[in-house]
Amino acid sequence: MTRPLSIAYSPCPNDTFVFDALAHGRVPDAPRLDVTFADIDRTNGMAERGELDVLKVSYAVLPWVLEEYALLPSGGALGRGCGPLVLTRQPGGPADLAGKTVAVPSERSTAYLLFRLWVADRVPGGVGEIVVLPFHEIMPAVRDGKVDAGLVIHEARFTYQDYGLRCLADMGEHWELTTGLPIPLGAIIAKRSLGAPVLRQLAEAIRTSVRMAWDDPETSRPYVLEHAQEMDPKVTDQHIGLYVTEFTADLGEDGYAAVRGLLTRAAAEGLVPPLGRDALAFV
Repeated sequence: MTRPLSIAYSPCPNDTFVFDALAHGRVPDAPRLDVTFADIDRTNGMAERGELDVLKVSYAVLPWVLEEYALLPSGGALGRGCGPLVLTRQPGGPADLAGKTVAVPSERSTAYLLFRLWVADRVPGGVGEIVVLPFHEIMPAVRDGKVDAGLVIHEARFTYQDYGLRCLADMGEHWELTTGLPIPLGAIIAKRSLGAPVLRQLAEAIRTSVRMAWDDPETSRPYVLEHAQEMDPKVTDQHIGLYVTEFTADLGEDGYAAVRGLLTRAAAEGLVPPLGRDALAFV
């Protein structure tokens, strides 16, 4: 393919770490990329509208986009001990969220899907109003009393105490305890119309980019810090360590089981459309 592939991923450290070598032309025989930075709510919307060739999206959006896009087996975010958190100003338990206003990063995010499954299990009567905010605005909104609670992702796991907030519940902990599977968060998808050879080339190029970043993390550091929104370098390292895992290089059997388990369970609750039998299959 002669033209660059249009791609959107977040400016978060895990994405810039993963894509640094590929985005800067250091992966041999790899497709060229035309990169757009966007938060997860935007990329989920882009996927639903079929706007770009390649996207980092929430696993939760897959049931709506897999007819046009294929799930790639590399580049995504899955892991253990890395789930979204529900934060509040005051201590309490799940029942205290009944009828309360909760800020979330996207209604099609995996974080929100995990939250809805948790609420169904743990919050009698359910929560109240859901407010969608960019993830970096959620903790200030909780701190300032604009919402009762916030569902946070990414580096907020390391910084919420700085806002005087408390962790009411860990969605990933709930998921792992009830399934034994890793937590599926973000996926890399690419248009099926690119054709099987390009999709395979892209998946391998992303896998190589991940391994190059692991082998020489200092090379990726300028790109990571440039886009890390003034994040402390120590926090960026924690972020990368938590979200760039063995499943980022290759989903593998457990990774696919986690994705299938999440979406099957969510479909059974009526939260997402059911998946076709081979919807997750790669070319």
